[in-house]
Amino acid sequence: MARVAAFKLALTSFLFAALFTGVEPVAAKGPSGGPADAVEATVSLSELPLQGRKTFELIRQGGPFPYQKDGSVFFNRERLLPSNKRGYWREYTVETPGSRDRGARRIVCGGKPRLPDACYYTADHYASFRKIVEP
Repeated sequence: MARVAAFKLALTSFLFAALFTGVEPVAAKGPSGGPADAVEATVSLSELPLQGRKTFELIRQGGPFPYQKDGSVFFNRERLLPSNKRGYWREYTVETPGSRDRGARRIVCGGKPRLPDACYYTADHYASFRKIVEP
């Protein structure tokens, strides 16, 4: 019991010290100025879930899209995608089976709507992206 109390005291002390020193973690920067692993990861089109491949095909066809927000401007607030002018990035929903709403999966494409320069897949609602590469 004394060990548990000592451990809790040590952990609490460490957390308070980290909190009050004002030290913030520093993320590694990649070549575009964003996080180092932001756009380095890739996923092949064939590796996307079936719903992702369907969404990608709809993007290439210009729709029609099942969700009203599909094709809306993605602002890249997380700064995980390469910087570009406002309106360059557009987001599209990748359906999530069993989800009551749009879910967390998206494809974000930049450039012309039917012939985008690049597309990225996120399965975690913009926390990370993988560039979609075609064979």
